Amino acid sequence: MMGRRRARFSFNERAAGKWSSISRAPIISVDGTLPARTMNTGPTLKTGRLTLRRWREADLEPFAAMNCDPAVMEFFPTMLDRDQSDALAARADSSIDVDGYGLWAVEVKGVAPFIGFVGIRSLAADTLPFVADAEIGWRLAAESWGQGYAPEAALAVLRFGFEECGLREIVSFTSTVNERSQRVMQKIGMHRDAADDFDHPRVAAGHPLRRHVLYRLTAEEWRASVGRGVDEPA
Repeated sequence: MMGRRRARFSFNERAAGKWSSISRAPIISVDGTLPARTMNTGPTLKTGRLTLRRWREADLEPFAAMNCDPAVMEFFPTMLDRDQSDALAARADSSIDVDGYGLWAVEVKGVAPFIGFVGIRSLAADTLPFVADAEIGWRLAAESWGQGYAPEAALAVLRFGFEECGLREIVSFTSTVNERSQRVMQKIGMHRDAADDFDHPRVAAGHPLRRHVLYRLTAEEWRASVGRGVDEPA
């Protein structure tokens, strides 16, 4: 497994670019079935329209609604009940404390306080037929689709992962039939080799979603794209 460096959380103009920034921001711990935590700080990423931040208790209800929406969950084997949804939110947020990065809650400035998540997660504990530092992923409410929010947030996350966390390669994968997510992967500069396609080990044999495509992006490729000026949201 490739090594990774803990995030520095320092803001600098070169890493932030002209459309994103990184800052420290408090979170509110969640209660109920979730582990109680004291108030923490962590990286907050900002783009022209979006804020990617730590999770709040107020995010849990709309997140649960997303996770039982057939449109949002079309390319997942099952939908999530409220307990499962809350547990996923807790894991997403706590990973930021462990790794220095994670799946951030996303809000649209002045428009919507929560539309889903975009972020990166470590693949160190996963048993998958490839090696990479981390996976980038997203899940947004259906009413926010078609606005370019996913690639805008994902570009800020890639910048943070490569330039602040020192990751060497970030991947993304989804079912072969999920063309919508594959378009986002292509928009943010990731590339696919069909020879890397694989059967996801946590999806049952014979299930129509088992076959997955794998998209990759290395730090070197990211730096080259920044040099060409193509790291702007499409």
